[in-house]
Amino acid sequence: EHSFFGSEWQKRWCVLNRKTFYYYANEKSKQPKGNFSIEHYNARLASHLRKDSRKRCCFELICPGKRTYEFTAPSPAEAEDWVDQIQFLLKDLSSFTIPFDEEDEEEPYNDVDSSDSMNTTSHNTTLNQDEPNVEMEEDDIYEVLPGKQPKPE
Repeated sequence: EHSFFGSEWQKRWCVLNRKTFYYYANEKSKQPKGNFSIEHYNARLASHLRKDSRKRCCFELICPGKRTYEFTAPSPAEAEDWVDQIQFLLKDLSSFTIPFDEEDEEEPYNDVDSSDSMNTTSHNTTLNQDEPNVEMEEDDIYEVLPGKQPKPE
């Protein structure tokens, strides 16, 4: 059976960052075992890569004239998600406009100076009950720590 890293499937932790696909030995690895640019590649589900129960978990990255990368995700849903995310990034790379996803739409923000902005309340918190409570002046940028009382001037 052919696979991504030779004759047998090898487990890898994969990360897609902008247009670069990185693969690591495991989730805790600091250095990638390899990487490649996904530019000009196409991602698609690839059930023909396996004959067992995980065949619906397979996907591949293909580009004419370049190496084909083959993967098995933990589940069919994750394989579909990888393909969707890669295709989304590829569409973004080939476009001069930023794609808009309605799910990502943010609520309009309120101007800091507007009259309907949220009211804030400040609280004094006592960390150590044995220390005297020292109030901070509004303009004071330093915090008095317990046990470090300022010397009177």
